[in-house]
Amino acid sequence: MRISEIEERLADYGSGGYYLLESFLLQLLKIEADSQKKPLQLENRRSHSRYDAFAPNGIADVPGPLAIEIVQVLSPKRLDSEILRHESFLSNDDEKLLIVSFREMAKSSKYVQHLKSRSDGRVFFWGAEEVQALLDKHSEKATALSKNMFSIRLRRAISKSHENWKEKRTEVLAEVCEYYRSGRFSMFLGAGVSSSAGLPDWDTLLNSLFVSMLTEGGVAEKKIENEQVSSIVKRLRQVDGPSALMLARYLRRGLSAGSGSEQSKFIRSVTEQLYGLRNQRFSLSSPLIKAIASLCTPSRTGAKIKSVLTYNFDDLLERELENRQLAFRSIFEEIDLAGPEELPIYHVHGFLPEDRDNYPSIEKATLVFSEEGYHQIYGDAYHWSNLIQLNSLKENACLMVGLSLTDPNLRRLLEISSKSIDKPKHFAFLKRVDYESFSKEKGKPIVRAPISLVRTFLDRHHSLNEEVMKELGVNIIWYEDYEDIPKLLVDIGKGI
Repeated sequence: MRISEIEERLADYGSGGYYLLESFLLQLLKIEADSQKKPLQLENRRSHSRYDAFAPNGIADVPGPLAIEIVQVLSPKRLDSEILRHESFLSNDDEKLLIVSFREMAKSSKYVQHLKSRSDGRVFFWGAEEVQALLDKHSEKATALSKNMFSIRLRRAISKSHENWKEKRTEVLAEVCEYYRSGRFSMFLGAGVSSSAGLPDWDTLLNSLFVSMLTEGGVAEKKIENEQVSSIVKRLRQVDGPSALMLARYLRRGLSAGSGSEQSKFIRSVTEQLYGLRNQRFSLSSPLIKAIASLCTPSRTGAKIKSVLTYNFDDLLERELENRQLAFRSIFEEIDLAGPEELPIYHVHGFLPEDRDNYPSIEKATLVFSEEGYHQIYGDAYHWSNLIQLNSLKENACLMVGLSLTDPNLRRLLEISSKSIDKPKHFAFLKRVDYESFSKEKGKPIVRAPISLVRTFLDRHHSLNEEVMKELGVNIIWYEDYEDIPKLLVDIGKGI
């Protein structure tokens, strides 16, 4: 069996193909270690390292203790990052590192020699030649493995040891801090950020517009109150939610084809609903928005955010930055650029500031409000908002806040950007499902299964989610309560 055969078989799997190959190779290394009666830990959760495997007694002719790192392509850029990461790991004189790639390695290259010299020759390299030698040595078992790569990958995902997830989160946050200090760091903001200040979510906004249009268009004798709109919206979402989206599509199309005054009226209606329905119990400057603004403040160590990309219409972050006297530029059209001292805030789905007079070119903003507007951007690979997102994902490490990561366009862009990397460099806050909320509703059990079985399922559910997101180049930062996110952002700013 040849390596090329395995790679060809997985060519259509996209970024997920690499992780199937990685799982295959780790199992192949396990077979080699077993043949030598040497232990190989496929999960190395030691506090000072994050490697794919650990061989305390070494493997093949490489002595131990040995950390093992699987890489897709050992580029000069990847080697530079490995040099920095290995310096702390190799502080112990006995420990060594083996870097394994599916591709051939130029072991005499100046980059490889540089890494070896920095580590006193305690870094070893295996490329296609060494991997092929293992395939030939364990031909029968390797062939059996190649026929079950997906099952191997799945078993590996769900059989991970379920260590304290909060301790693991601390490790992930430490990695975020490293990227943040590097200055090549962006933030992607979703609806959760706006809702932290009491603004309505997208679905509520659609339904509210629907109700307002029907009640103010000659049907009602006078303007109805927001509380009355909210009451109708709540019931509407229960009995006929999808119709609101379809009507919003119809209204948007009709008004965009109408006069300038009609279009202005539509924009004004959306803006009024967006800010008028805000829950007054929440502060416009929520703890989450304050924490995000703090990260946007350049520090004495040089840590800063290179750009912010938001899928929200509102200007709440801009208001907070302005209060802090930080230079920024809201960008909502293709031709606009931020100055060298300005933080660019890209509104990739459109911009609806409450006071439009502060933004002279605001009428040029593309409003991705209805389905056809979203489809237009989704179908145009060269639309400026797609290019901005893709460039940020390729060039920077990105922290995603308030996003569910279910948006198909964002997932498509993550898929594209992840093809050139073999280790996730993006991070997303996602809510962890706890036993009580999953198994009970209003205090009454709704899942008929033993507690131990449900907990096992949830542990594996979270592990599988981590693996799925990893294939898109994203590390999950789990949280239990929304109030945790601002505190974790503050920790990132402080460097943990």
